[in-house]
Amino acid sequence: MSAVVELASQLIARPSVAPEDGGCQRLIAERLRAAGFVVEPMRFGAVENLWARHGDQAPVLCLAGHTDVVPAGPLEDWSSPPFQPLVRDGWLHGRGSADMKGALAALLVAAERFVAERPGHRGTLAFLITGDEEGPSVDGTAKVVEALSARGERIDWCLLGEPSSQERLGDTLRHGRRGSLSARLTVRGVQGHVAYPERAVNAVHRVLPALAELVATRWDEGNADFPPTTFQVSNLHAGVGTSNVIPGTAELRFNLRYSTVHSYGSLCAAVEAVLRRHDLDYAIEWKDAGRPFLTSGRTLLDATHACVREQLGVEAVTSTGGGTSDGRFIAPTGAEVVELGPVNATIHMVDERVAVDDLERLVGVYGALCARLLG
Repeated sequence: MSAVVELASQLIARPSVAPEDGGCQRLIAERLRAAGFVVEPMRFGAVENLWARHGDQAPVLCLAGHTDVVPAGPLEDWSSPPFQPLVRDGWLHGRGSADMKGALAALLVAAERFVAERPGHRGTLAFLITGDEEGPSVDGTAKVVEALSARGERIDWCLLGEPSSQERLGDTLRHGRRGSLSARLTVRGVQGHVAYPERAVNAVHRVLPALAELVATRWDEGNADFPPTTFQVSNLHAGVGTSNVIPGTAELRFNLRYSTVHSYGSLCAAVEAVLRRHDLDYAIEWKDAGRPFLTSGRTLLDATHACVREQLGVEAVTSTGGGTSDGRFIAPTGAEVVELGPVNATIHMVDERVAVDDLERLVGVYGALCARLLG
């Protein structure tokens, strides 16, 4: 078994459903210390985080990722136990294999080899590892970045090992992400008997016209880097569970994925303008799950394109698609942020897996990037 597959297997075997770390970061810290890194555990609340540096000069190249994974779900649905790594037919199976313990292993092995070959490299090679990317994302990368900024530590370039690839390794680099804005909307009516609608106000009937307008709204046309903003209802609940009661309240949950065309405030205002126009009696709770970001600098992006081309023979496209990532906390500091990782076809799914060959090739790409920027 190769070094990267062995390490990925060791990480998968440590259950780390957010916010539990399962010993993953302890293993990573031991490896980094042995390679000459200065390692600083940074715990916030119940979340384990790790910051490590090899070197103490600018520029700083940060390799970032997360050890936490999503729950496995019903174990009987899996072909093999999710936290017992299994190599079968050229694939490494297990929860977190693609998102993102496989990439973490590749980042670590590449870094170990780089500092062994170039112990006097220029600048600083750093690691930022969190256990709170799949969870609330409150006590993870956001807090680490805040702590680093408070003491004057700066990240110049950040490579995230998120599973960016679509069909084959290296075909897609993410150089930004859309913002995510969620809300819980409660619309109030008057509960009553369905036989006497004149005595009640049906909350569902009241909200439907406004909801139809929100669903039909063309929020923007996007721009050169981002697709148009999308609005999706994720939950709708009303009533008391019987067929003869007019619901007095209706509760909706919805999400907007948006680009740099909009701001958090402008979208909140636009939605509430619709609600007021339909004269609703409502309460709304907004959740800012992450602002959009776009890497404007070209140094890291161009270097990553070149390494993918040289190591994989692939001409990558850039994208801002997908969900959120911890890049949303790092980019506002002024760092250039790029995401490159395995094919994401099975992430968060039953029987999650990653190609063994892809892990081996990721080590080569990550190592080449370290050499190009810090060699």
